[in-house]
Amino acid sequence: MRPSRRLERIPPYLFAELERKIAAKREAGVDVISLGIGDPDRPTPALVVEAMQEAVTEPETHRYPSNRGRADFREAVSDFYERRFDVDLDPATEVMATIGGKECIFHLNSAFLDPDDLALAADPGYPVYTAGPLLVGAQPHLLPLVPELGFVPDLDAIPADALARAKLMFLNYPNNPTGAIAPPGFFERVVELAREHDVLVVHDNSYSEITFDGYHAPSFLATPGAKDVGVEVFSLSKGYNMTGWRCAAIVGNAAAIEQYWRLKSNVDSGNFEAVQLAGIAALSPDSDAEVASMRELYRRRRDLVCGALAEIGVQVHPPKATIYVWAPVPAGFESSAAYCEHVLDRAGVVLSPGGAYGPNGEGFFRISLTTPDQRLVEAVERLGALAR
Repeated sequence: MRPSRRLERIPPYLFAELERKIAAKREAGVDVISLGIGDPDRPTPALVVEAMQEAVTEPETHRYPSNRGRADFREAVSDFYERRFDVDLDPATEVMATIGGKECIFHLNSAFLDPDDLALAADPGYPVYTAGPLLVGAQPHLLPLVPELGFVPDLDAIPADALARAKLMFLNYPNNPTGAIAPPGFFERVVELAREHDVLVVHDNSYSEITFDGYHAPSFLATPGAKDVGVEVFSLSKGYNMTGWRCAAIVGNAAAIEQYWRLKSNVDSGNFEAVQLAGIAALSPDSDAEVASMRELYRRRRDLVCGALAEIGVQVHPPKATIYVWAPVPAGFESSAAYCEHVLDRAGVVLSPGGAYGPNGEGFFRISLTTPDQRLVEAVERLGALAR
């Protein structure tokens, strides 16, 4: 059988390839330490699990859900945004449940892009920002994220012809994979550009709850005028150890959310209501202590990894947010993929090659902090042994 031409336009998904390599090595008896995939190693907080356990016994959750999401879930998201970000959202029109952040980001491409349209996408960035446009027949236009600019795009460098064709702009701060944060004034400049060129901003807010050193990540929607030009995708996956639950929300511009709902009502049947009830528990003030505990865990691991890398001659700037460390590839390797293959073959450690996140990710690799401390130390020691 032949796949569609649109599927042939994209490479195999990065993390599917990593999982395949890990399985092959372990089958061969190698003690593999995976620092590749950002999947929290701690369990989902007990109050969330208990809410789910109770919810699945309720017959009302066994029926088709609403595509928009339960009213009480949308209200919980609205309450959280007001409490956490000082952002006012109408739960009836400016909040909608989604089956995870990845699903939401992809479907926005289907809702807003036609063939030959452009989506402005961060490079390096989460692979769905570039694969999504390709899968709907459109094109991604890469926005370079470089160290000299603090890993934020130079908005003034976007070509006029790209802005004329662009309908979406994908942004993500705190940033995956670089760990960068949005500097003061950046979101304001984004709003100006989006308003001037009629571009819908899609801000992926997956890491706002994992911050360090006194930094508190803002919502894009807290920027004056942001709701006029954008939406934000808020995921519970990373901050609440809920990657497998597929619980998220799209919030912001009511007209954009209405079009997203129009698409979603034709392609799926909504998010399991028991998961939404668990999400309500996660977003309540009762879970704040759990989130703070996770924040401290990742801060400790960040310091541990950055210190260990420095000892083997790899200098990195400790990130103020996310569950990742973005580090330069040591000299002597022709690509980030070659270095990561070398490390896997010789040390049994899985790293994410920076080039897999886009051309401007070349020369870097990403370490995920979602591995117990002792194994993190052992992994970096193995890297050090290779360097000697």
